[in-house]
Amino acid sequence: MKGLNSEAEDKTLANPFGPARRGRKAVFDALDYASGRMSDGEVTGFDEVARHTTDELVTMFEVEHWRARIGDRESVEPFELRVTTMFRRENGEWKIVHRHADPIGTTDESGPLRAK
Repeated sequence: MKGLNSEAEDKTLANPFGPARRGRKAVFDALDYASGRMSDGEVTGFDEVARHTTDELVTMFEVEHWRARIGDRESVEPFELRVTTMFRRENGEWKIVHRHADPIGTTDESGPLRAK
């Protein structure tokens, strides 16, 4: 995953394991933490919701379908993430400069005060 990421200091990450991060070291530390909490996993599918493309920037909004063991749990469990990923062309290659993933996949009248 790190190889797909930009090395630039303006990169950002928000994932279900912690608060938003900005900068190369903070993002890579957060990726290390998240990958250290997941095992025996696989992505089982992607549902693309939208894609916006220019010559230098691509933003994708998807629902990712996963199976993984999270933390100390005994079982491998399925889960979904809604994900926005932004790619930027850097030195002729597409690199991730922003990724936001969260597990909110259902309607909840409590909105930002939802229990989950």
